[in-house]
Amino acid sequence: TPRWAIAHKFPAELAWTRLEAIDIQVGRTGALSPVARLVPVTVGGVVVSNATLHNEDYIKGRDSNGAPIRDGKDIRVGDWVQIYRAGDVIPKIADVDVSKRPDDAVPFAFPTLCPECGSHAIREEEDAVRRCVGGLICPAQAIERLKHFVSRKAFDIEGLGAKQIEMFFDDPILSIREPADIFTLRDRDAKNLARLKNRDGWGDKSATNLFAAIDEKRSIPFAKCLFGLGIRHVGEAAANLIATHYSTWDAFLHAVDLAQDRGSDAYAELLSIDGVGEVMANSLLAAFADGHERAGIDRLMAHLSIQDAPKPKTDGSPVAGKTVVFTGTLERMSRSEAKARAESLGAKVAGSVSAKTDLLVAGPGAGSKAKKAQELGIETIDEDAWLAMIDGL
Repeated sequence: TPRWAIAHKFPAELAWTRLEAIDIQVGRTGALSPVARLVPVTVGGVVVSNATLHNEDYIKGRDSNGAPIRDGKDIRVGDWVQIYRAGDVIPKIADVDVSKRPDDAVPFAFPTLCPECGSHAIREEEDAVRRCVGGLICPAQAIERLKHFVSRKAFDIEGLGAKQIEMFFDDPILSIREPADIFTLRDRDAKNLARLKNRDGWGDKSATNLFAAIDEKRSIPFAKCLFGLGIRHVGEAAANLIATHYSTWDAFLHAVDLAQDRGSDAYAELLSIDGVGEVMANSLLAAFADGHERAGIDRLMAHLSIQDAPKPKTDGSPVAGKTVVFTGTLERMSRSEAKARAESLGAKVAGSVSAKTDLLVAGPGAGSKAKKAQELGIETIDEDAWLAMIDGL
């Protein structure tokens, strides 16, 4: 990135076409996403027939704060719309020519019921997206969750990708409707193996390889298993944080069950994990609360062996097994560097001070955390003392 260089970006190419329909797609987390179906038009050398419409506010001509976009013009089926490709990739609607709007065009009524399962689609306060509450009874959510479950960063089952998931999902005999069904596929298929082998693209070897790949994933790392469940707000990084904190799946399940009581120490401990906030914690607890989703998780666990999170080498570490909190301004290392160093020495890094905190490292500007640590009698040191403590390790 030489400072003398100048980059020139050409303006996005624009094209006009007719909006034929607005379809609603349901995603893995139940989000209802509107998609514009267009009369095909060439934009930047690419034929575009679909465009994203983001959410119901965008269709109404409003942003998330209620301020007008496109001069407040809404989008209706039959409109003459201007298309561009954001970043030369994603087709979007830039403008609407209301002078060409058909006389019978009516404002688009965003559905309040899921188009896939008929469950209520609610919009939470301060959320721009309306979501289906059907959970796993919603076929659209179920199939997207299964695709996520077998994705590369989750269980990564070779030979079982999105296309195969769709095939099995609709099969009346070899049906895969939830993750546990993947691990019972061989047993259910024992009398119907020919049904799989005789499918286009399948044979003895491909079926055998698929069963072997499934068996290989019966033992799975803690973090990958948690990420694979597709719980809203719990991404790959968060799954790693949680796995590192609780170490074992059994300890995690016990803590989650106790944390269902929002006034418990277990809930406070969950929130104390650096990087876990109330939104993520509540989403996690909702997934593991008694109900259909927890029952599905329990059925899956019956087929798996969850590997404990790897433990760092902590020989001679003065903070191994202790809970450390960093606060204030660190001058000789960044907060992320300090966190990574502490975790490599076997410490648990929390984002808040509690009775379980063993050590507070306070830099200049430390405020409420330092005060709370003093009230609880928690050992507090400065950055220099922290570096001296871990020097040579």
